[in-house]
Amino acid sequence: MEAEKKAKPTIIVIFGATGDLTWRKLVPAMYNLYLDQWVDPHFAIIGVGRSEMSNEGFRSHLLDGINKFSRTGKAKPEVWEVFAQTIFYQKADYDQDSTYTSLKKQITALEDEWGGAVNRVFYMSLPPQHVQQIATKVGEAGLAPDDKLSRIVFEKPFGHDLESAKKLNQFLLTLFHECQIYRIDHYLGKETVQNIMAFRFANAMFEPLWNRNYIDHVQITVSEQLGVEDRGSYYDHAGALRDMIQNHLLQLLCLIAMEPPVSFDADEVRNRKVDVLHALRKISRDEVHHYAVRGQYGAGWIEGKKVPGYREEKGVLPDSNTDTFAAFKFFIDNWRWSNIPFYLRTGKRMSESISVITIQFKPVPHQSFPSQATENWQPNRLILNIQPQMGIRLRFQAKRPGLKMQLNPVDMLFNYKENYPSGSPEAYETLLLDVMLGDATLFMRADQVEAAWEVLMPILHKWEANPSISFPNYASGMQGPEESEALIARDGHNWIALPLEK
Repeated sequence: MEAEKKAKPTIIVIFGATGDLTWRKLVPAMYNLYLDQWVDPHFAIIGVGRSEMSNEGFRSHLLDGINKFSRTGKAKPEVWEVFAQTIFYQKADYDQDSTYTSLKKQITALEDEWGGAVNRVFYMSLPPQHVQQIATKVGEAGLAPDDKLSRIVFEKPFGHDLESAKKLNQFLLTLFHECQIYRIDHYLGKETVQNIMAFRFANAMFEPLWNRNYIDHVQITVSEQLGVEDRGSYYDHAGALRDMIQNHLLQLLCLIAMEPPVSFDADEVRNRKVDVLHALRKISRDEVHHYAVRGQYGAGWIEGKKVPGYREEKGVLPDSNTDTFAAFKFFIDNWRWSNIPFYLRTGKRMSESISVITIQFKPVPHQSFPSQATENWQPNRLILNIQPQMGIRLRFQAKRPGLKMQLNPVDMLFNYKENYPSGSPEAYETLLLDVMLGDATLFMRADQVEAAWEVLMPILHKWEANPSISFPNYASGMQGPEESEALIARDGHNWIALPLEK
């Protein structure tokens, strides 16, 4: 069946096209959009990279990535033959004007062939140090002249701290309009992340409970079994706070805590997210140890396999003070969430890979049942599983069958895989289509990026000024350092990360 809202004719220029992101994610996503008829027949991908490669060599390389990583499986030869004709490669030096002159000629030739101006998308799939140089050249070459048709896409990290993020935003706004700049966070393209808004604002039953009167606390956990793999040289200058908290986890917090938007307009939705970030209680440097915990993994065991510690990973300094785990307690100082704690944690080399949001409700104000009836009592919880399983679970109390009054926790479960066996699009499919459609709802605006950095800067400054003397402080295969348990236990809680099937 033909897609309802197909993208207009589009040319996507990928800088860093021979890299892993293009191979694993971007082109498999574009191929799936092509299969599902979301793209116009007038469509092209122009890969730009430093490697020597022909069009055919580039296409063969990308076909290998599609066969390995596409959710639809290996490409059918007859379909691939047609799709491959939309792919081109250009070897280039990013600092040479001739690179951008050549691109302009190729884009203009395609527009002339197709009979008019088309969407131009410039995707920065390369390390942050190249971004300003390439963006400058794209602007100076007149490659993005129309703010309605030209877009430039940036992967995280967007800045290294508040000051660098502000400078990068100011710089980009001298070349492009804000409506042309798409700061991509692949987490926001995940089906279950998008479903948070549908769950909250399309159902009347939860909104009356979604506040300080009924919710006890909120937990957000994003844990990974993997270590830094081949990203050691990058990660050693980033860490868990910069790599995960500043973007992914704070965005999840915003979706849970935001006020209902008046409409689904991109700026209206993003305004409500920015309101949450501005309302986050500021943490002074002297208070950091009360609200934040950092960790670094040492050697250990993952699923029966011995794995090295962070400082033994390739590209990592042997005395590195980089955090691979971070946990926080935040408060949102507004009417809805006053004094309700939000606990966030993320880490590498933990016991399991899971992304889950848990909303724990307050207990009933008066317990009418005899004590023996409630010995198995557990709090009411709403659990949103984001990955690897996708679903929503509501835990409540029910009477066990029998002649005695005995309460037991039971679950009401919605499982994506069972309800939608045909599967769901990958995050990059959603986000790339939105870029082509010009829909910025799922992309971070300049003020969002800066507001998120502003919240975290006192913690960054404190940690950088006071290197940890206990690193590594958790073994691979554990759920982070003991201090993270103490952070939440001081409030009478414990970390919850329940897989969907349990």
